[in-house]
Amino acid sequence: MKVLVPVKRVIDFNVKVRVKPDGSGVDTANVKMSMNPFDGIAVEEAVRLKEKSIATEIVAITCGITACQETLRTALALGADRAILIETGVDLQPLAVAKLLKAIVGRESPQLVILGKQAIDDDANQVGQMLAALLGWPQATFASKVDIADGRATVKREIDGGLETVEMNLPAVITTDLRLNEPRYATLPNIMKAKKKPLEVIKPDALGVDVTPRLATLKVVEPPKRKGGGKVADVKELVSKLRNEAKVI
Repeated sequence: MKVLVPVKRVIDFNVKVRVKPDGSGVDTANVKMSMNPFDGIAVEEAVRLKEKSIATEIVAITCGITACQETLRTALALGADRAILIETGVDLQPLAVAKLLKAIVGRESPQLVILGKQAIDDDANQVGQMLAALLGWPQATFASKVDIADGRATVKREIDGGLETVEMNLPAVITTDLRLNEPRYATLPNIMKAKKKPLEVIKPDALGVDVTPRLATLKVVEPPKRKGGGKVADVKELVSKLRNEAKVI
């Protein structure tokens, strides 16, 4: 079974995000970048499927600038067999990414696409669902446990009310949640081996996909600073402040 794992290069989760002075976007100059944490969980799950002899090949894929090769090399060091970079300088939006992935799925014919439920930069939580819709495949989002056997996937999902278990036929799309697994660290020998693994670079035009943005960002602002708290003498004063100042009751 071939598994396709899309990954994304994002600002490292330990870095404080700063907005550009002109409000046009987030400042990424001289900022540490890394693999989206949810995508790291997806890579780990694919590697575990291969260790169980369920998956036979893992293909990591990302879309973006040349520097995204670093993220793909990380995926290769973690256990992916080969990688594909769809190279473009366009600020890709979820629908464009889903269309690019659909084109790759048509070329690679994987039985499973597993990716993070969302990226920590835009928090869109859209690509997995859009990809499944474009492919006409079943999907299971927010997965916290995945079992695959006899051409079917059984997925335990995180939902508002607790947990939900679904079963579906392959091929399918699965998006990962935090509790699915704990990603391993790439060892030095595997990092060195990753440099020799194949990494293909293609352009969106070669896939016949128009990646022109459909949405325009008008302005980006930092969230307002949190105001300090205060003490009240009794419940009566608290209720008064909630009603007259906060106006929440």
